Amino acid sequence: MPPFKDEHILVIAPGSQTTLAQLGLPESFTPAQLRLSSRMFPAEKKGEWEPIKVRERRIPKQKRNAAPEPTDGDTSMADVDGQVNRVGNEIEREDTYFEEDPTTEDGAIYPIRQGRVVDWSCLFALMSHIYNTLSPPFHTPILIVTQPAWTAQDHETLTQFFFEKFKTPAFCLMDAALAVCYAYSASTATIVDIGYEKCDVTAVNDFLINDVGRGTALTGCGGESMTQRLLELLSNKGFTRDMCEQLKRSGICEVLPPGTAMPGETEVEEANINPAAAASTGANAAGLKGRGSVGETGGIEGVQDGQDGEREDDEGVLDVATIVASGKTGEFLARKEKEKAEKAATRKAAQEAANAPKQAKLPNAKRMTATFHYTERRPLEELNQNGTKSLDDGNQNNEGHVNRPQTPEVQDSDHIASTEPASASGTRTNSQYNGETTALIRRDVEVGIERFQAATGGILDQVADAIHRCILSVPDIGKRVEFWDNLVFVGNGSRVRGFKDALIAKLNSKYLISPSSATIFTSELPSNFTTPVATGANTPQPQSHISASHHGPGVNPLLAAAVTASNPGGLAPPGQAQHLHAQLQMQQYQQQQNQHSQHQHLGHGQTPTSIKLMKMPEYFPEWKDAGTEEAAFLGAQVAAKVVFVVDQGLSKGFMSRTEYNDLGPQGIHEFCM
Repeated sequence: MPPFKDEHILVIAPGSQTTLAQLGLPESFTPAQLRLSSRMFPAEKKGEWEPIKVRERRIPKQKRNAAPEPTDGDTSMADVDGQVNRVGNEIEREDTYFEEDPTTEDGAIYPIRQGRVVDWSCLFALMSHIYNTLSPPFHTPILIVTQPAWTAQDHETLTQFFFEKFKTPAFCLMDAALAVCYAYSASTATIVDIGYEKCDVTAVNDFLINDVGRGTALTGCGGESMTQRLLELLSNKGFTRDMCEQLKRSGICEVLPPGTAMPGETEVEEANINPAAAASTGANAAGLKGRGSVGETGGIEGVQDGQDGEREDDEGVLDVATIVASGKTGEFLARKEKEKAEKAATRKAAQEAANAPKQAKLPNAKRMTATFHYTERRPLEELNQNGTKSLDDGNQNNEGHVNRPQTPEVQDSDHIASTEPASASGTRTNSQYNGETTALIRRDVEVGIERFQAATGGILDQVADAIHRCILSVPDIGKRVEFWDNLVFVGNGSRVRGFKDALIAKLNSKYLISPSSATIFTSELPSNFTTPVATGANTPQPQSHISASHHGPGVNPLLAAAVTASNPGGLAPPGQAQHLHAQLQMQQYQQQQNQHSQHQHLGHGQTPTSIKLMKMPEYFPEWKDAGTEEAAFLGAQVAAKVVFVVDQGLSKGFMSRTEYNDLGPQGIHEFCM
């Protein structure tokens, strides 16, 4: 088989909401080239699918005069090209057009739900749409990232579809958890995938998936559960599901670690510092840069005011002769008092302006309320050119025309703030809609402390318990510590701010024990392990002879019998006895050390002494801004490079066309990664 080229490899990672795909492997692996929603729309013909909703639209034609109606009682028939409405002697025709609506989700079918395939026909249509969009060449190997919940029969169905439909020369299926390990360059790790409606927890040991105890498609702990939790808390305030979804994706929604106080629960807030304490400690001082600096405490300003006054008085004393001679002493004193009042007012205004940003710079976790931008799609009929709502019928004049204001009225935050679409240009043009009847509008919505409660209701507890059960199911007890130290959180459901830190804090509070407390369990020490004491009571003493029937617990009886076989009395010569005794002592010491070493690895395998998150390698600069939530696609690119280009099938990493013809779809289990 000729070697495959990097630019011909096709990688597809289907998901419940988003499917990632890319044709060709760049020199430095990048995020997915193609991102599209994992849904299809039923076409007009049964059994066919469309990637975009197609709507039927009827537009009336220009009216024309019709022939006079027959008077003999015959019934007139409708025209063949459209509906006919008779108004007097005029006929009204309608033309039917079909237009695409890329913004709607009405009637959409998602073939993958909770990590399982629920509609194979829709999934095949989605794969065909991706293949036709990228238009790969004929000699193109394909790698598919599979979900943990997919069964062996699902793998066979996918294999048969790709080989029969696209005639691919090579095909590979790779588990999503194993792909994450390739991305992190880790052979052993615990992969926690927080998806849309499910959560998967997988333990990978030396690039082998541990199927026992694997948490597959756990419901009630995905991103949708957080949205429903916000909707439950905010539904009484008029929030819809779309508003809660945008709130969850905004920067003000945050998951606080367990035990963290909510804003308003503490008695002393940072914004309400005692002025006396601030004056004595200088907590609010912006730094003394000289006399009269703006933003200093009241006490320091008072001292400097006095110094300035003394300086002004000194200047007045020096110029007192001129002031008295001019006869304008009263005017001079009044002017001085006015200048002092103006300076005091200027200092007060500057201090208020300096303190205002300090209150606005409070972290999100300490604010009682916060505002996010909510974008919704509204019909254009409700908006006029100024972005305001169309007026009611009561605002019409007697002639039936609408009385529109000359200038747009200023609206509060509860109404529409802008009619511009969420685009980079920031301007709305009619060409962007292509005949659409809706527009994007944006308004500010204020939220209270409910924004911190998205993961409440047992979501963190459920994920933490699944991680604990998965690691305890690893048969190699000595490596369980390594699984606790190599945790990886992926999935777009974990993008919520603070979710990863809160989950680590939950694991620490439930399962972590300190290393110092782990050493007090002396009952776990081996029964045959003796600790030397200062008196030397437990130190082995050299002996002049050894008996085969009275050897120590760690002495190999076969070795002792072989050495003493030539001496029936059990006695050995002095030199030989000392040499034999030294060997037996060394063997007993090594056995005790092996038992103690094994005890150190197995003693605390049930409870970890440290829980750590793995860090993604930094030699993929394109993934720094994209985040690590889609690391499975990065690992799929790495695996495709190794399997299709470097290895070229020597280790049976993929199934070729010839092997498919010989083995059929069932043969994919021998090549599946």
